[in-house]
Amino acid sequence: MRIDLHTHSDRSDGTTPPRELVRHAREMGIDVLALTDHDTTAGWEEAAEAAVREGVTLVRGLEISCVLEGHGVHLAGYLPDPTYPPLAEELERILDGRNRRLPATLERLRSVGIEIEEDDVRRVAGDAAALGRPHVADALVEKGVVGHRGEAFDTLLGPRGHAYVHRYAAPLEEMIRIVAAAGGVSVIAHPWAKRHDFRALDEKRLAALKEIGLAGIEVDHQDHDRSTRERLRVIARDLGLVVTGSSDYHGDGKIDHDLGCNVTAPEEYSRLLELAAEAAESSGRDTPEVVAP
Repeated sequence: MRIDLHTHSDRSDGTTPPRELVRHAREMGIDVLALTDHDTTAGWEEAAEAAVREGVTLVRGLEISCVLEGHGVHLAGYLPDPTYPPLAEELERILDGRNRRLPATLERLRSVGIEIEEDDVRRVAGDAAALGRPHVADALVEKGVVGHRGEAFDTLLGPRGHAYVHRYAAPLEEMIRIVAAAGGVSVIAHPWAKRHDFRALDEKRLAALKEIGLAGIEVDHQDHDRSTRERLRVIARDLGLVVTGSSDYHGDGKIDHDLGCNVTAPEEYSRLLELAAEAAESSGRDTPEVVAP
């Protein structure tokens, strides 16, 4: 069984519509797929319909923008009730922050001689729930300013770039509690990726996060080298955290993140579903079920 628990569609910063993402997963031999768009559940319905049609098991989730001690952390939330008011309100606030950042980002780009307008970004963003830096990067690629998204982030849009603008992200500990109260389970995505400061997510901190509801950590990810994976796997084992693996697929928006390039072991997936069932029962919320073909 091949299980990929972290993918993105064009409802956030991926380039593939949800239905095509599910179809592509079937073509790539993926048995279980999680759709985890950034801060939105907008692709869930389309993906669920496609999953039944294509014979792929779908886990509905999202990747939530969080912050810990001033550092960005991404939290994958699986199977929460999206109508739970605190969750819905936080997601709205995060998406609003993305949209509010756009004018300032474009102004900074224009200040260094790069002529770009909001319409340029909207044209490449398609059906995205909010306009973010990846869409600005795609517009810069289209204009020939940079060769690919990575170059845009490295030179202009990343934290050290001239056009970087801070935006709102949810406090990590609060969001773990909110996901649990919404009947879902949470996994920290790529915790020690090079672009993050993993010192804030050492074993002691991960143990504390487990105490408030953290279910697992994403160990097998393209942004983790072999030694990083080995260290994280030991920590997960010692703390009793679920270990996930995934592609972090973005379609054409990310190089070297093909579907299924990393996968989750079936036994770890089963543990995650057991924890989700416990969270759903404890919360009393009407949570989404796994979509089985």
